[in-house]
Amino acid sequence: MIRIAPSILSADFARIAEAVELAEGAGADLIHIDIMDGHFVPNLTLGPGLVASVRKMTRLPIDVHLMVENPRAFIPLFHDAGADWISLHLEATAHLHKDVWLIRDFGRKAGVALNPATPAHLLQEIIGEVDFILLMSVDPGWGGQLFIPSSLEKIRNLKSWLRREGRDIPIEVDGGIKLDNLEEILRAGMDIVVAGSAIFEAPEPAEAIREMKKIAARVAGDKDG
Repeated sequence: MIRIAPSILSADFARIAEAVELAEGAGADLIHIDIMDGHFVPNLTLGPGLVASVRKMTRLPIDVHLMVENPRAFIPLFHDAGADWISLHLEATAHLHKDVWLIRDFGRKAGVALNPATPAHLLQEIIGEVDFILLMSVDPGWGGQLFIPSSLEKIRNLKSWLRREGRDIPIEVDGGIKLDNLEEILRAGMDIVVAGSAIFEAPEPAEAIREMKKIAARVAGDKDG
């Protein structure tokens, strides 16, 4: 199953409610929210208060991506705010198992995120504990960056490894995904599409989501066939 997860980092912050409503109405599957602390990445963005507000606006699962140092301190805050999926960076913690277990103890889906230059094989010891994997296809910190081409092979290799291991773990990809490269990335093995500027900077954001859904449906149909 391919899911579309609009990233509200690229939306107008003065019109977040409208952006969430638009995404849900256009058929989005998740709402993706990037949390940046100004330390792990240079930018500083949203907090648990915003997530709690979004929780009141939508029935869609809220997918929180923690780009923060000491993620263990943030996990309870975003659980309480209503996040359904929480991912943290392998590079940000020395105690990855404890942090992943904390997310799962809260009854939330736990994901591990990797920066573009972090090899996927480092997931070997944690792979049996995660619900999804988030591959960054840009260096995290800002929206609107270009997709790093080597990410395609990284997605393919990770998908092949998961299949060999018999693990049905979805691969989420975030960074530089546009309508003109979406199909190629999906065919490489992406299962969850995080898109920000491609949606919210489009002339018709709802139409951009619907077009992504069409492309995803076509790719899924080809795979099933």
